Amino acid sequence: MSPTAPPRAPGAALSVRSITKRYGGTPAVDDVSLEVAAGEFVTLLGASGSGKTTLLRIIAGFDDADGGSLLLDGRELRSVPVHKRDIGMVFQNYALFPHLSVEQNVAYPLRMRRLSRAERQRRVAEALEAVRLPTFGRRRITQLSGGQQQRVALARAIVSRPRLLLMDEPLGALDRNLRDALQLEISRLSRELGLTVINVTHDQEEALTMSDRIALLDHGRLVQFATPDELYHRPADDTAAAFVGESNLFRGAVRGDGTLELAEGIVFSPPTLVDGSPVGDAAVAVMVRPSLVDIAEPGRAPEAHSRVDGVVRGVVYAGDSRKVIVVTRSGAELISREDAARPTRVAVDQHVTLHWDPRASVVTRVSPDSHSHAESTAS
Repeated sequence: MSPTAPPRAPGAALSVRSITKRYGGTPAVDDVSLEVAAGEFVTLLGASGSGKTTLLRIIAGFDDADGGSLLLDGRELRSVPVHKRDIGMVFQNYALFPHLSVEQNVAYPLRMRRLSRAERQRRVAEALEAVRLPTFGRRRITQLSGGQQQRVALARAIVSRPRLLLMDEPLGALDRNLRDALQLEISRLSRELGLTVINVTHDQEEALTMSDRIALLDHGRLVQFATPDELYHRPADDTAAAFVGESNLFRGAVRGDGTLELAEGIVFSPPTLVDGSPVGDAAVAVMVRPSLVDIAEPGRAPEAHSRVDGVVRGVVYAGDSRKVIVVTRSGAELISREDAARPTRVAVDQHVTLHWDPRASVVTRVSPDSHSHAESTAS
């Protein structure tokens, strides 16, 4: 850490307990509970309409829940006004004052708290040093790039040393390269300052890169709250498997021989779910990542492999890989990923068999809203 960076101020523990919010009878947040440790970086991840922004606004105090409680280090927040919650906010649109300089923007929260001029100057200098803009204090906001403006917004959010930092799609307006760079910067800064961070995004790569844990939301309900590794490799159900990463999913009941009831081929099911419980008689979802799926001519796949027949509908170049899209007889779309450095052996309209080692599959539960079928998912 830089010698002039702000002193470490450990973040607060946040308890979200059975929070519910309805709009016209429809639950935007449906009985969500989370326990966030002090100093933890947690991302609320989900598609549009999943409830992630509504939950963040409830934590911030911009909206009130219909039920449940919010505790910050054991203190109930729902009755506390926004300006007394000791929370910092970073928005997607920066929300900076264009007529003020960088240091005046950063100092604004301190002026509202009536800190002395000397204390304001000291804290502003520390905050700008922390976001690596120590010489930008006198510049106008209009003189900065998008990435620099977002750093200023971050400096303003941390200058009052909040114990909880909330971020609402903070990188959504930036280009890919800048987003990648700022992901690492924000992660570094949150750890150096010991902040507890709640970040909202629909970008799964951002969530996987930055987070200690991820809360995946879908239609207001909490699907899974887990580390990035757990969420990617051991999804709690098919909703998590479909949303996080690119996957091929096969849903159905498991026969006595350990295979799914599938018309297009044979898919072996591992004997246990990701949580270690036996598969049993209930419908399950078998997931395999496209990078683990190989392509063969019909009838040439190893007998011991899971194998599904189909027709190539597209071959898409994707940088270091090549995506082969295969449609089965029932209309399901599946994906295999090949190394783009090697010449492809397939062409559009060619009949092929996708196959993979059964040990590459993961079996998980089927959510109540799912139906039995095969599909590929790419988020």
